[in-house]
Amino acid sequence: MENNYHVPVMLKECIDALAIKPDGVYVDVTFGGGGHSKEIIKNLGEDGILVAFDQDADAQNNIIDDDRFVFIDQNFRYLKNNLRAQDLFPVNGILADLGVSSHQFDVPERGFSTRFDADLDMRMDQAATLSAKQVINEYAEDALHKIFGIYGEIQNAKTLAQTIVTARLVNPIQTINDLKSAIAKNTPKGKENKYLAQVFQALRIEVNQEMEALREFLEQTVDALAPGGRLVVMSYHSLEDRLVKNFMAKGKFSGMVEKDFFGNEIKPFDLVVKKSITATEEEIKINNRARSARLRIAVKK
Repeated sequence: MENNYHVPVMLKECIDALAIKPDGVYVDVTFGGGGHSKEIIKNLGEDGILVAFDQDADAQNNIIDDDRFVFIDQNFRYLKNNLRAQDLFPVNGILADLGVSSHQFDVPERGFSTRFDADLDMRMDQAATLSAKQVINEYAEDALHKIFGIYGEIQNAKTLAQTIVTARLVNPIQTINDLKSAIAKNTPKGKENKYLAQVFQALRIEVNQEMEALREFLEQTVDALAPGGRLVVMSYHSLEDRLVKNFMAKGKFSGMVEKDFFGNEIKPFDLVVKKSITATEEEIKINNRARSARLRIAVKK
């Protein structure tokens, strides 16, 4: 099932990075198609436990039938409370494979992909209220400018926001094709796919509060992990990777590492590898999504 739903990127590297103890407690906070989770389960003994989080209702179709498996239908920003509720605290390893699953991209009505026409949705949690349609039609121009500039890293973000606000005065922008038509004049010739991907990335991040959720999740991993526990995070764009890199290296998202009175660094993690791990050329040929993946590993002090 998971091969159709989502092909895990750097599967072996992720599992190796967790350094799984057979009797340990591990958490896959981005369950999706269950590819990573199934591999973790294989490495657990009878007393091991795997907890999986996913806010997308579609992921529940992939739940693993195993007494050692616990599924929590929540966003990973609620990590600590749910682990405490399950009396599984602290844990020995946490894995996060950030971004959008292949399944979400491939289901037209979810509105994640520029390849199809559908309502502008992009909600990972289908019970959430905010959709991309609301962002496009209701957000003020300066808010749109900020979203496209920061989350999409779009150079003409200000002009793009102006174009959308002007277009929606004539007709609401309801669908993917409506949006593509409305911003056609802003889309660089020969770079249409990349530009639209940046626009959609920005909208998706805003709709799902991805950056806020990631910050909250990372901060909670400090308490959630037992000493010696591994934090393994794979990201797919520079905004995510920067947060992960800084937090693992410094225990904070910006600024210098804090030091005690004697000049010793105060930080919760040691880096297992200094630089991010990237996919091999062979994997990229098989799974293009692996091209932008950055894997980082840290161990709790």
